[in-house]
Amino acid sequence: MLNSATDDFKQKLRGLLPQECFKELTKSYLEEPRGQLFGSGGLLLAPDNTEDVTKIVKACSDARVGIVPYGGGTGLVGGQIYSEGLVPVILSTQRMNKVRSIWIDENIILVEAGSVLKDIQDRAESAGCLFPLSLASEGSARIGGNLATNAGGVNVVRYGSTRDLCLGVEAVMPDGSIFNGLSRLRKDNTGYDIKNLLIGSEGTLGIITAASLKLFPRPEVESAALFVVRDPRAAIDLFAMCRDKFGNGLNAFELINGVGLKFLSEVGPKVRQPFSYDPEWIVLLDVGFNYGIDPEEVLEKLFIEAEGRDLVSDGLVAQSLEQRLDFWKIRESIPEANHRIGAISSSDLSVPISLIPEFITKAGKLLSKVGDFRINCFGHIGDGNIHYNIFPVKGENREIYKDKSRIVNNILYDLVDQLEGSFSAEHGIGRLKVNELCRYSDPTKFKIMKNIKSALDPLGIMNPGVIF
Repeated sequence: MLNSATDDFKQKLRGLLPQECFKELTKSYLEEPRGQLFGSGGLLLAPDNTEDVTKIVKACSDARVGIVPYGGGTGLVGGQIYSEGLVPVILSTQRMNKVRSIWIDENIILVEAGSVLKDIQDRAESAGCLFPLSLASEGSARIGGNLATNAGGVNVVRYGSTRDLCLGVEAVMPDGSIFNGLSRLRKDNTGYDIKNLLIGSEGTLGIITAASLKLFPRPEVESAALFVVRDPRAAIDLFAMCRDKFGNGLNAFELINGVGLKFLSEVGPKVRQPFSYDPEWIVLLDVGFNYGIDPEEVLEKLFIEAEGRDLVSDGLVAQSLEQRLDFWKIRESIPEANHRIGAISSSDLSVPISLIPEFITKAGKLLSKVGDFRINCFGHIGDGNIHYNIFPVKGENREIYKDKSRIVNNILYDLVDQLEGSFSAEHGIGRLKVNELCRYSDPTKFKIMKNIKSALDPLGIMNPGVIF
């Protein structure tokens, strides 16, 4: 049984921590971005070093007070919001935002957990390198949260998810001990991989305080294209062509549904629409090369070959950096347009890439039996991650569909399970998908996870209510 962070507990912490650690609790710390969870209170602490994190965790362990780690607050499954009634410690990493070291000859940067993702990207760029993790929320998301949720983003097809970009972590464990795992080694075969246990654990096994991250050479030339494709099957065939022709030169491959383009016209954000008509399906592909390859020429040749195979019917190839950014602005604005319309159901799904067309077809047919919806299906087709979002028909309020939200989710998750996919591709479990984890997990996997949680956090103080 956990306890609240009482006034007496707060006074005890004041004797251990500098005044700067204590912050005013504002509304932003108590509300999930999509408005699905609300916290009732908390003691907000913002340490600026690992030693103070240790003091906080030890005090919470002694008093059996729950700890909710808080990065940029951009998570979409409620992992950063405690709504169970007790008053937890909300541990913000906002002041732990330093770049500790950078080794250009090793392509490694060592950063603290509160570093904003965009700042890491900029620091890498100033050193002539690339940190390729890229998300719509990169201007506010913090790397500790990215690691805790194993964030994906748009460049997974080339560089992998956050897990693949990390060599080592430093973390404070539930008993207050420090795991000093800030390795710079590419090879280290010495027992269990604690780093990869902590990455993706959503703050339930420890608090990541710093990480050593991989940097990459920046491609000499990059470009992007928007191609109108016949259907999702044609998009998969086009992706296979790109993979075979470009190899690691393919940065990203995104599927965009015409409904998303209509939403942008209807509610914004304002973007430059790429075509004078409304195509049903388009793909955004982004490439980067070295050694004098002309990306525009390569993309134009790709279009000609794909058109000859009846995969594409129209297309645009960026002729400048500004046009490339315009193409990406379309894709990156779709989530905000979805938010403005107001979804009945927002799903973060993955299925084997070859089964994406089957999933889209079957999901549409199954949902048509439940009601009349607008469906905006888009996402990272290069890694099988589809964001399948369902909206009221135009002119209707989503509140009248409330009773259908759970039915819709069950239909989608059951279908994904049948296709050997995942109901959570990149957002994690948090507090919003705990029931789904219980329902769809392999029983042995779930048992192992519970055993790990019990072994490392027997008091259950680390982000209580998340995952379990």
